[in-house]
Amino acid sequence: KDNPNNGDFYVSVELDPPKGAIARKIISAAETLREAGADAINVGDSPMARVRMSSLATCQLISQSVKIETIIHFTTRDRNLMGIQADLLGCQALGIHNVIALTGDPPGLGNYVHATAVYDVDSIGLIKIISQLNRGVDVSGNSIGSPTTLSIACALNPTHENRAQEIERFGKKVEAGAHFAMTQPLYQLRDLTDFLDEFGECKIPILVGIMPLHSFKHAEYLHNEVPGITIPDKVRKAMEAAGDQGAAVGLELAEELLEQLRPLCQGTYVVPSFGRYDDMCQFVKRIKEKSGVKASLKT
Repeated sequence: KDNPNNGDFYVSVELDPPKGAIARKIISAAETLREAGADAINVGDSPMARVRMSSLATCQLISQSVKIETIIHFTTRDRNLMGIQADLLGCQALGIHNVIALTGDPPGLGNYVHATAVYDVDSIGLIKIISQLNRGVDVSGNSIGSPTTLSIACALNPTHENRAQEIERFGKKVEAGAHFAMTQPLYQLRDLTDFLDEFGECKIPILVGIMPLHSFKHAEYLHNEVPGITIPDKVRKAMEAAGDQGAAVGLELAEELLEQLRPLCQGTYVVPSFGRYDDMCQFVKRIKEKSGVKASLKT
């Protein structure tokens, strides 16, 4: 089955869909990142509950123009059971085979506080639905003809304030059929080692999230305002001491951490800050120089 554990270090970079209907910038960024050595592009689904172009449409536009795999962020926030299945079948038809199953940020987090969230199922339920489609049946047990061949990713937050709950949910995601996991951005080795020590053997590959910090202000904002991200005091103090060199220090810290994490994971997904794709290209090049050949989700 598809997964990133084929012996090579897999590198994906997250790009946000455009706020409008013009996708030239994200397509150009995807091409530049491909040339730098990225194996895939992650495409968000209106992240932080702020409206952007459909992730499905964005993935298709990237695929049409750039020879690179995409990983679609697929949330249950905006789709009922019928819409979920319809869009998943659309993914299959368009050749978008890598799906990360997410519940999705609630509308109140963004700028549409009066929007209605659907949540017929959560991310665990979504993984079960994709697994059923991969077996050739829909939610009601009806045949869909040829089974889908979707590779299922799940989210993992090792720094969740309720670790017991996160361990339980992650176990359910694996049991439901997830093929690989993608963590929230991490900022110290022990975040993952402590989690795995409690969870036990992880039977699916892990892509660790890396979001290089840009400044002390950026670090403070992520730590205090963004759900799921915890930045230790040591890192925040290093960014404060960096002053005007914050961006360079942030990249150095990210690269050092990734080297420490390599024995525990099969790849990384990099989240650029403030659309700094040029910095990310250099970062990706350095990662791939240390890991060798281009990797693939296909085994």
